[in-house]
Amino acid sequence: MNEKKTQKIIADNRKARHDYFVIESFEAGIELFGTEVKSLRAGGVNLKDSYCETDGGELFAHGIHISPYDHGNIFNRDPLRPKRLLMHKREIMRLTGLVSREGYTLIPLSLYFKGSYVKMALGLCKGKKLYDKRDDIAKRDADRIIERRMKDRGGKYDD
Repeated sequence: MNEKKTQKIIADNRKARHDYFVIESFEAGIELFGTEVKSLRAGGVNLKDSYCETDGGELFAHGIHISPYDHGNIFNRDPLRPKRLLMHKREIMRLTGLVSREGYTLIPLSLYFKGSYVKMALGLCKGKKLYDKRDDIAKRDADRIIERRMKDRGGKYDD
């Protein structure tokens, strides 16, 4: 039976794409507790200023803030606890080798439901300099101006 797994985005880290060049992206599962999943369904997550690192052959995400579940009790977990990411050992070893290079880091790009599972999109990233950010802003503004002029002329570009 082919079940189509729908993806529902929970949170997106737009700041990561602004501050870093995303070289390659990966998908990983994330180990969560019941009240954390309920809080995710309510939209209580923040990926800003989060990063990933390996420790003892395992991959952990740090800085992800999952708000405590409103109707939870003693089973609520620390909102900023490191979350273990679930990937194959070979993939983790490959990422460890790539991150050990100068200037590369693993950044969570988005968090989403894939079927009933919570997945995270990781990006192998390299930091942008200030002039790179300015170039991106200038290019985006130029694209907007071109799009406006094309719209005003009905798709024709005449001077």
